[in-house]
Amino acid sequence: MSDRLLGAIMLVLALAFIAGAWQIETGPMLDPLGPRSFPIIIGVLLGISALYPLIRPDPRPDWPAAGRLLEIVLAVVVMMAYALLLEPLGFLIATALAVFVLSWRLGARPGGAVLAGVGVSVVIYTVFHLILGLSLPKGLLAF
Repeated sequence: MSDRLLGAIMLVLALAFIAGAWQIETGPMLDPLGPRSFPIIIGVLLGISALYPLIRPDPRPDWPAAGRLLEIVLAVVVMMAYALLLEPLGFLIATALAVFVLSWRLGARPGGAVLAGVGVSVVIYTVFHLILGLSLPKGLLAF
């Protein structure tokens, strides 16, 4: 039952993701795919992956213990906070903070988690902004 519920929730999220992608305004641009393409692809992949638990649910699913379930909820909260803080803080700071918290909760020592946060943030920024030329929120670091 829980697998089918998960599959149904995933399917609803996929449809909402695709519907949200269609709301993205497109103007005259140089990119042949446009800004809608990537979110639509993600929505389609999520929808396809939602079919498996709907069609072949696990007859006896194992639920995580309460402590692990709390860690999952914390990870979801961190990702929601990341989405809310991305614009005001900027990509570099918001990503570094999110990666720090998630890697710390996954078992990294605080110092290693800080290094992971800064490193991942800088590498992704370099690839997406400096190499691929994509626009990322600048936030507090307006450079």
